[in-house]
Amino acid sequence: MKQKEFNIPFSGLKQGKHHFNYQIDNTFFDSFGYDEFNAADVNLDVVLYKSSTMLELDLEASGTVNVNCDITSEPYEQPIDGELHLVVKFGEEFNDEDDEILILPHGEHQLNIAQYVYEMLVLAVPQKRIHPGIEDGTLQSEVLDRLNELRPKEKRTDKEENDPRWDELKKLLTDK
Repeated sequence: MKQKEFNIPFSGLKQGKHHFNYQIDNTFFDSFGYDEFNAADVNLDVVLYKSSTMLELDLEASGTVNVNCDITSEPYEQPIDGELHLVVKFGEEFNDEDDEILILPHGEHQLNIAQYVYEMLVLAVPQKRIHPGIEDGTLQSEVLDRLNELRPKEKRTDKEENDPRWDELKKLLTDK
């Protein structure tokens, strides 16, 4: 089983609230064969509510992952935050088809949350990774310089001039 330190042995716990804390670095993502991050520094807090019939887990993560910018390939620190609420019930057999409800077989005494943590953190990273230095103009990069050179130079100066092809369509809007 992946990441034994993410096993939560719930059978010995009293009913009520229990706290767990994890520090996640890149070895965690490496164990899943995920190599999109250059580095990771994420703090994960887990609160487990144990009742006689079920478990509820609240996972909260925050930290940074070092990723390469999609535009310039420059590495940068991307802040990430993630939250997940998971309900664990007991049944005849293991079932994790529902994203928010996990069914463990009766008699099970521990729960591994590594897969849930992995998915939550990977999904917390924006689809498009853009170095903050691009937005504020502080990033000096050959790639950016080259992109600026290739940017179209001409700009439409007369915004009032209409394209005659659109005029006929605009008439349709007023001919009601």
